[in-house]
Order: sequence, then structure tokens, then C-alpha cells
Amino acid sequence: MPFSKVLKSFLFISVLWVIGFSVHAQSTSQKNNTWPKQAIRIVVTFTPGGAPDILARVLAEDWQQNLGVPVLVENRPGYGGNIGADLVAKSDPDGYTLLIGTVGIHAINGALYEKISYDPAKDFTPISFLASTPNVLIVNKKLGVNNLHELIELAKAKPDQLTFGSSGVGTSLHMSGELFKQIAGVQIRHIPYKGRAQSLPDLLSGRISMLFDNLSSSLALIKAGEVQALGVTTLKRSHAAPEIPTLAEQGLAGFEAVSWFSLMAPANLPPDIQKRLNQMVRQTLSNPNVKSKLLAGGLDPAPGSPKDLSKLIASEASKWGKVVQQSGAKLE
Repeated sequence: MPFSKVLKSFLFISVLWVIGFSVHAQSTSQKNNTWPKQAIRIVVTFTPGGAPDILARVLAEDWQQNLGVPVLVENRPGYGGNIGADLVAKSDPDGYTLLIGTVGIHAINGALYEKISYDPAKDFTPISFLASTPNVLIVNKKLGVNNLHELIELAKAKPDQLTFGSSGVGTSLHMSGELFKQIAGVQIRHIPYKGRAQSLPDLLSGRISMLFDNLSSSLALIKAGEVQALGVTTLKRSHAAPEIPTLAEQGLAGFEAVSWFSLMAPANLPPDIQKRLNQMVRQTLSNPNVKSKLLAGGLDPAPGSPKDLSKLIASEASKWGKVVQQSGAKLE
């Protein structure tokens, strides 16, 4: 075949390939730009009523009004958040299955569990930081202690006899208790629950001595006088309850344990959907009515970039990995 014909054939095939690639790229872009076409589900790894559930429902309510598709909240509690996290990690990266990420899932479980079925860093696409809340140490009023000093004295007088509950092994609430034991030099037994819906009745009945909970979840009970709050776990007092002192100012220098929440998707989420979701989070949490309600309930909304969220996760994983190691805690 003459060289001129070979060249023409080559050029013809090349043109067809370029056209085909352009059509495919345009089709893919159009497909992503039309998201969402179906119901979106937001997976919460705890029982209803806690801070992550509250945030999920705030997003779901606002998005459903603006997107024209159902936005469902699905509670998948248990195994320190691993059950729900695994479900999302193994879902299609199409923007229809999302996760309320927690410090436990993304910064603690990797160090705490011998084996987990997902990679806390590699198996998720970061969308945005959502909000943070102090944890708070609350006790049964019949325990007979009125402040942190009295609690520490009682715990030292009765090693391993007092108990503290949390909403699950590996959560920031569990780690708050472990950090408390380390800094205060006391021995108290950890009683894990699937969520505060199970732990709170046991605290009120006296089956457990104390509970580390999100301030946003316990604030109403504290103000109603049903439980005694001994301190918050942040370095500064909470604007939502400035009357509650910090554990740090009561002698536990440097004590800081913040529960934070984020929005995550499965790994390899298309960048345009990631960007759209980030914009949606910012719009919802920047709404003055939404923001004021969350602040009044002890949650501090602070949406940000995916890059900033990734940096936070890396920093928190380093911090809590050391706490886990020092506590000696390890789970299969």
C-alpha cells in the first residue's frame, strides 16, 4: 500500500479515536453534572439522638428540600463505628452513599483494632468537616460527688469498682475515659454501649457510675438537673454551657478530647461530585438559623475544604494512636 494511503488511514483512525474519546468524556461529565438522580443515604454509625445523628438529619432535611430527591438517614451502630464505616467504604463511589465520619472511625480505630475491614484513610473521599463538640463527664447524682476532685478521691479509694460508660469502644468518648485514667491516675472500668440510647438509662439508674458523652447530647439533661456535670474535655469552657468548668482547669493539665464529625464518601468519588457536596455542606451549615440551633445545642459548625479535613485526620490519628498505645487497649 502506498505511503500516502497508509498516512490517510492513520489520520482517519486518529480522528475517530479523538471524537470517540471526546464523546465519552462529555457523556461522563454530563452524567456527573446531573447528580443526583436518585435517593441519597447518609450513614450514621451510632443510634439516633446523638450528635452525628443530629448533623445527618440537619443535612438531610435541607438537602431534600433543595435537591428534589429523597435524602435518608440510616443508623448502623455497633463495633465502634466499624459496621457503618465498612458499609460505606464498600459502596459505589457515586455520591449516593455517604458517611458521617467521626474521630473514632478515622483517627482511633486503626490503632485500636488488630484487624478492620476498611482502611480509615485510603477507603474514603473527604468531603468536609462538619462540626465539633466538647465531651462532658457526667455522673449519677446518687454517686455522692460534687466535683472532679471528689470523684478522683473516690476512684482512688475504690480501684476498679467505679465504671464509666461510652457510646462504643474506640469512640472519642471511650478515649476520653482512657485519657482521664492516665492523667488522673485512677482505675475505672469501661462499659461500652452501642450508643447513648443504651448508656444513658444505665447512668440514670446507677448501673454505671459515670458517662463520657457529647455535650450536645447531654446538655438538656444537665440543665434539667437529672445528671451532675463535672467537667468538659476541651481546654476552654463551652459557650453553650460556660458554667461547666474544664477538666484541665480542675487539675488535669492538658486534658483535651474533642468529638468531631465530618462528611465522607467512598474512595474515588468523582471530583465534581466531591466539589458539589462540599458546596452543599457549606451552604447548609452557613445558614444562620441552622448555625444558631447547632451552637445552642453545643455543636460548633465549621465546614471546610477536603484538604483541611485530610490534615486534621492525619493529626488526630497520630495523637490518639499514642493514647491507645499507652492504654494498652487492643481489640480483634
